[in-house]
Amino acid sequence: MGSKIYVGGLPYSATESEIEALFGEHGTVESARVITDKYTGQSRGFGFVEMASPSEAEAAISALHSTEMGGRTLTVNEAKPMAPRSGGSGGGFGGGGGDRGDRGGRGGRF
Repeated sequence: MGSKIYVGGLPYSATESEIEALFGEHGTVESARVITDKYTGQSRGFGFVEMASPSEAEAAISALHSTEMGGRTLTVNEAKPMAPRSGGSGGGFGGGGGDRGDRGGRGGRF
């Protein structure tokens, strides 16, 4: 097991220092990060904590999984590697309107 931990179910008001303090009760925290929306800056309700050793990470997971923080139940487990994303555009063009068949004096829909 690695020492990087996924933390879900965070209260939207949770700060990185609060998470660091919570996990610090179970070992040495090397980093704590709350993931935020890139446009609004608001928390997305999850984050990552990196512990100094795998044994400290395991202790924190065992102690904190399914506990409450700010009225929300935490999901705490080993962080999985991020899946590769396909890059580039969605492909193709949106397409034009084309002939809708309501031209030529047939009354239209106005």
